[in-house]
Amino acid sequence: MFQKYKNVERVKPSGLELQDHLVGVNRVTKVTKGGRTFGFSAIVVVGDGNGVVGHGLGKSKDVASAIAKAIEDAKKNLVRIPIINHTLPHEQKGKFGGARVYLQPASHGTGVIAGGAVRAVLESVGVHDVLSKSQGSSNAHNVVKATFDALLQLRSAEVIAKQRGISLSKVFNG
Repeated sequence: MFQKYKNVERVKPSGLELQDHLVGVNRVTKVTKGGRTFGFSAIVVVGDGNGVVGHGLGKSKDVASAIAKAIEDAKKNLVRIPIINHTLPHEQKGKFGGARVYLQPASHGTGVIAGGAVRAVLESVGVHDVLSKSQGSSNAHNVVKATFDALLQLRSAEVIAKQRGISLSKVFNG
């Protein structure tokens, strides 16, 4: 799932205080000869509020087990996101399917200016000050994945300096 991103640090869920945010539950109906059969799919975001976040999808015949499956799936996909002073290191765009997400760092005290699915991801990461805009599709699954696309492209100044083989002061002073 994270193959196309460089420098993605995978995280093991053991020893972390993870909190889960339910992003959405969808009901699907299968019509058969015997009547209607209902199923549910849930998308959940888990994070420790300190840069570690993951998302998962669970499907089941009842809502509670779909959510439980989604939480287990999310714990298998944890990654570390660079955060500086409770905001993002730089602005970034992400896309997935028809969903487009734009994230921009904000000054202290701004808060999380984001819609439902984007807000759940950013709060799970531990970002307190950010501006965002979601464009295109409002499908919760695609918006969550577009937000992850943007977050996984973020790089801290230390990583950029290491990749370029220069000192940290040269990154800022040119």
